[in-house]
Amino acid sequence: MAQYVRAPPAPAIWFHPKLFPKQPRNRMALNPRNITASLNNETTTRKLPILLFDIMDTIVRDPFYHDIPAFFGMSLKELIECKHPTAWMEFENGVINEEELARKFFKDGRPFDLEGLKDCVRKGYSYIEGVEQLLQSLKQKNYEMHAFTNYPIWYKIIEDKLKISNYLSWTFCSCMYGKRKPDPDFYLAVVEHLKVDPASCIFIDDRPSKLRVLSSKHTTNVLELFHWLGMHIYHSETQT
Repeated sequence: MAQYVRAPPAPAIWFHPKLFPKQPRNRMALNPRNITASLNNETTTRKLPILLFDIMDTIVRDPFYHDIPAFFGMSLKELIECKHPTAWMEFENGVINEEELARKFFKDGRPFDLEGLKDCVRKGYSYIEGVEQLLQSLKQKNYEMHAFTNYPIWYKIIEDKLKISNYLSWTFCSCMYGKRKPDPDFYLAVVEHLKVDPASCIFIDDRPSKLRVLSSKHTTNVLELFHWLGMHIYHSETQT
């Protein structure tokens, strides 16, 4: 759930600036205290790059902008004005549970039907057009894919409905790590867990503001990038 009054912008992808180096790199770029420069032998046979997908409005439609205001009988602006400013972020970070969210969702503490809200978001979840076909193609090419998303325990509702784990692993959710993008420590946790050079990761997100820690100058529309990825995969496979 976002904290914006206006509708979300067109999705964009930000690349790590080291994803396309002129020369191969053997040294790691992040915290040397926690990441060793020598990688596991398995890295040499691991298919790279590793793809790390944001979920909401990148893979799955976010019901926040239309469905949830309608559930409360409000406009999006009205909802933004009367909801608690940090409750949802605390829920995303796993700091509070569902019951605590229900108690403090609104500034004035008004009660609401929590199960009704969960049913509302469940109905609103759907794949962004064309994305499931892309995920199928990437899986067939044996690319390693993970969720890297700011979302609460309700990611299980998404999984129950859309079975996203058929394509990628729910490895990096903010509710599991107590961190949210763009916290640099969240990105650090990714490369520590995956045991790869950060240049071997592509972070895919609909909001460049979440990825400003990457300091990338490379942006593109999601559908254009998906096309690029598809063409890149096709040519790399046909030339081997």
